[in-house]
Amino acid sequence: MASDRGTIPRGAGPGIDQHQPWADPTSPAGRRMPSAPRERKPALAALAVILIVGGAAAAGLLVVKSGQRVSAIEITQQIGQGQQIPQSAMQEVQISANSGVKYVSWSFANQVTQYFAANPISPGTLLNAGMVSKTNTSANGKAELGLALKDGEWPANLQIGDTVNIYSTQTSASGCPGHPGQTLAVGATVIAVSGNGSAGAGISATSSGNGTTDVEVAVDPAEAGAVACNTANGTASIVVVPNNATG
Repeated sequence: MASDRGTIPRGAGPGIDQHQPWADPTSPAGRRMPSAPRERKPALAALAVILIVGGAAAAGLLVVKSGQRVSAIEITQQIGQGQQIPQSAMQEVQISANSGVKYVSWSFANQVTQYFAANPISPGTLLNAGMVSKTNTSANGKAELGLALKDGEWPANLQIGDTVNIYSTQTSASGCPGHPGQTLAVGATVIAVSGNGSAGAGISATSSGNGTTDVEVAVDPAEAGAVACNTANGTASIVVVPNNATG
């Protein structure tokens, strides 16, 4: 009996096609596609360098600007409301240009002397435009008159802008309203002081050589007559009112 074993090819199995593409190690599907060469982008690299350098320059500029200083006006002595600002009450100081603080440039110092203090200004204050006025508003609606006061009839620390009460010191009938200690004016404002070295410079008043100091005040018009009469007779005296109290 003849054997069939010799008619079957070795290595072949039933239903297996050795010529399937996936079985062929040399077929295109079995090979990895070669990767494309990486494209160089010199323009992007240059842009990145420019951005880095530009950012560093901008940061440096901010540091420089933050260190810039400007000249400003600082008030060095007490200035009363309504007082014309003297040159002697100002000094030049340096402040940061980017501090955000309001100030008046030192270059305007000569012009500032033509202005009046809108409110009392304390020493060490950095001056700004809101603190000054082109006109003296402290005497608005009031009568202005001068008092020739002897030593002892005014306080030694009297300053422009002070609020004062005016009293009668007459001891005998002089034809003027008032009696010793009677109030002649309440809440008057000192708008000028002149005497030995006191002429409105924001310094405490000092008497002249003859013992008389001229003080200009703004009072209520209804009180002006009594004050003027007593002043003319040398029977007026003024007292500084603390904390703007007028009683």
